[in-house]
Amino acid sequence: MVYILFLYWYPIKENRAAFIGLGFLLGIAIDFFSDTMAIHAASTITIAYMRPAIMRFVFGVNFEFQSFKLSNTTRVQQITYLALLIIVHHLVFFTLEIFSLANFLLILKKVLATGTATLILCLLFGSLFSVRKE
Repeated sequence: MVYILFLYWYPIKENRAAFIGLGFLLGIAIDFFSDTMAIHAASTITIAYMRPAIMRFVFGVNFEFQSFKLSNTTRVQQITYLALLIIVHHLVFFTLEIFSLANFLLILKKVLATGTATLILCLLFGSLFSVRKE
């Protein structure tokens, strides 16, 4: 589920309502082609809505300044931010997919397995498209 990178790379200071709307459109487009009945849309809206809280948790109040850029943060902060986005997305996605808290261990297993694979793929894609500073 590497489409989470869109929500990760989206500019921080842009309009929040437009960002949540774009997250919905991204999720509903994926749902349309994968026939998953708006589960992706609900997951992307959730992480689009929670993104400021996750950023405040990872970066502190630094991200609220005008000159904040994701590329100026440490690699550990970037990975933590991406991992939290993935965990929240996958928790919502697999909870809605299974729709039974009686299978909580199955949800947790799916979140960990798919989340690890997604994090690795997102880091690989991120390193592929990143600009090197010399």
